Amino acid sequence: MEEEDQESNVNFISCVCFVPQGVAKEDPVKATLTQEELAAVIQEMKSNKEDDDDESENENEMEVDVGPSGANGDEYNFDNYDNEEETTGLGIDGVVVASPDENLDDDDNDSEAEDDKIKPGDNLILVGHVDDVCVNMEVYIWNKEEGSLYVHHDFLLPSFPLCIEWLNHDPSASEPGNLCAIGTMESIITVWDLDIRDSLEPVYKLGSKGNRKKKVPKYGHKDAVLDLTWNRSFPHILASGSVDQTCILWDLDTGQPNTIIDVFEEKVQSVKFHPSEAHYVLTGCCDGRVRLFDCRDPASLSTSFKSWHLDGEIEKAVWNLQDSTYFAASTNRGEIAYCDIRQDVPLWKKSAHSDEVSGLFISPTIPGMMISTSADGSMNIWDYNLSDARLVHSDNMGIGRIHSLRFSPENPHIVAVGGDNKKRQFRVVDTLDYDHVKRTFENRN
Repeated sequence: MEEEDQESNVNFISCVCFVPQGVAKEDPVKATLTQEELAAVIQEMKSNKEDDDDESENENEMEVDVGPSGANGDEYNFDNYDNEEETTGLGIDGVVVASPDENLDDDDNDSEAEDDKIKPGDNLILVGHVDDVCVNMEVYIWNKEEGSLYVHHDFLLPSFPLCIEWLNHDPSASEPGNLCAIGTMESIITVWDLDIRDSLEPVYKLGSKGNRKKKVPKYGHKDAVLDLTWNRSFPHILASGSVDQTCILWDLDTGQPNTIIDVFEEKVQSVKFHPSEAHYVLTGCCDGRVRLFDCRDPASLSTSFKSWHLDGEIEKAVWNLQDSTYFAASTNRGEIAYCDIRQDVPLWKKSAHSDEVSGLFISPTIPGMMISTSADGSMNIWDYNLSDARLVHSDNMGIGRIHSLRFSPENPHIVAVGGDNKKRQFRVVDTLDYDHVKRTFENRN
């Protein structure tokens, strides 16, 4: 019986995100709380949970089928997560907080302090990890030269993470920060400081569920947040797509929605700012349409936009960073399409996978390289042009259904992928290690 229970546990990576080299502090500050501060945090979280319970009793909530990578059905028992029994004692949702008097051996402390230093050549990789009822974001250290990959620290999350976006805009500081925004099954976006270890709370939140008793108004999304994109040209702007059929442009300085786009007929699964024309945002929706909005005139957003229709739900829509006249989009039917924003129909469509295409990436440095991953467990590497795409390499990654794909900012041919194999869910791969791929692309840099 014990083996059966262990086998039934879920263990998957729902989202990943690279952090550029050189932005993290060498020695992240360790969060410390007095007993009074800790008690206040616990009380606030309990109060928030009671508020949620009050809201659920008085409102009819819309049932939404949101599985990892848009999978149909509640494969990972999302609905029952909040019904798990909580442990007693000093802790939050079963995670016990250590007493300040509990210290490690001094020699161990010295050794761990050296191992914990973040070097200039290290990448941080942010990994949304769900392991049974434990939901957290793990911060990995990745160093290609040293061949190292390990968890440096993590953050306990309030809900299942669905998307992570790195940003360096810190509204509370005059200098760039090292932050990340996380979208979850909840409607509120949380923003965390990656230079602080062992945080129990985000540095700030975007959105509010409201509270009638406390006269706190609702604002922001009303349902799960499926994708996030940070505007590097206007770093105080973050965009989000949601199950509630809206895309919101947030002003990080005020913490309030700046623009709300609500023309969609289904869930908004993908959002991407244009790499050079920062006022344009590209969205992918479950109604089968990719839409391009010019956000300079919010009043015209409901009527003035371009759209392209594909068969199936749009999973991802990504820009070609080498020539942003073009973008690619993928669907839950395993199809990839390549589009020119000056034309009304795709330049080509390709049946790329036997299941939904959960990850899509166009290399910003290697002309013609495109990478796709799928719930069928495979990663495909393509050589594409304006008329077609040729499959160069296909590999079963051995991590189950693949839910996420991101590339290294410094080495875009290096990608991180996350899946749901219970024994191995996460891999970092150098695609140029594949002989066919290297021969095809090595002279194009």
